[in-house]
Amino acid sequence: MRPHPRLLRLGGRLLEAAITLWLLGTLCFALLRAAPGGPFDTEKAAPPEVQAVLDAQYRLDQSLPMQYLGWLGDALHGDLGPSFQYPDYTVNQLIANALPVSALNGGLALLLALLCGVALGAWAALRAGGWSDRALMFLAGLGLAIPKFVVAPLLVLLFAVTLHWLPAGGWGEWDNVVLPVIALALPNIAYCARLTRASLLDTLSADYLCAARARGLSETRLLFAHALKPALLPVAAWLSPALINVVTGSAVVEQVFGIPGMGRYFVQGALNRDYTLVLGVVLVIGALIVAINVAVDALRGWMDPRLEQD
Repeated sequence: MRPHPRLLRLGGRLLEAAITLWLLGTLCFALLRAAPGGPFDTEKAAPPEVQAVLDAQYRLDQSLPMQYLGWLGDALHGDLGPSFQYPDYTVNQLIANALPVSALNGGLALLLALLCGVALGAWAALRAGGWSDRALMFLAGLGLAIPKFVVAPLLVLLFAVTLHWLPAGGWGEWDNVVLPVIALALPNIAYCARLTRASLLDTLSADYLCAARARGLSETRLLFAHALKPALLPVAAWLSPALINVVTGSAVVEQVFGIPGMGRYFVQGALNRDYTLVLGVVLVIGALIVAINVAVDALRGWMDPRLEQD
């Protein structure tokens, strides 16, 4: 009895995910160890006996192959090791505290980008060639051109320093979320709006919709009943790179707003040569991206069953 094709596809994706994460971790391990300096290199060197204890505690006294095998074995058991920079915490504890923060910011930013981007793109497509369409596309192009490390300080300057409406940073209150989410969402809103507009214009010009329009169907009914779902297929495919955009941008945004998230730990870990923290963050983010890719593929298959047959 042959396995179901969907089970075969799922098994193949899981195998690809495992290989991808192993290669990602191995490459990151090699690059971190190849970089000059070490986690305990300071202007004032520690006494030799103290340095020897630290090296033994963190396996730095072993050869690189043994260090790699030890790290890989622990990682396979779910143990990402102790943090070099935060000796009172393990990497698992730091990630468990940071992941919900980053997930909240990233999830809200992606949701805001989808809601606003699809709505603005549909509005522009229904008024193609008009002044509102041109204005929206100009603003979308501007939103794509301005990087996050410029957007985030500008938001702080406007809403925190000048208007005093929102805090400039920190974490723990609902208003601490607003500016980081907007900073993460703005470029994605712009791209989603342009993508939705282009896809919807192609869909609305399809022969079957022209025939439906000739039968007297209103533009609103054509949009919501017939055109929107197929037009959103490119948007569904864009969700994976959008998530990567949010994840990579979170490092800058979390640094600007002082948010204790994954991106901030990644930057601090890289600057301080905290090998285990950087490796742990990379593996967790890689696993999340792989999981999102699988979920997006399933969503696209539901929206267009023909994709399941490929």
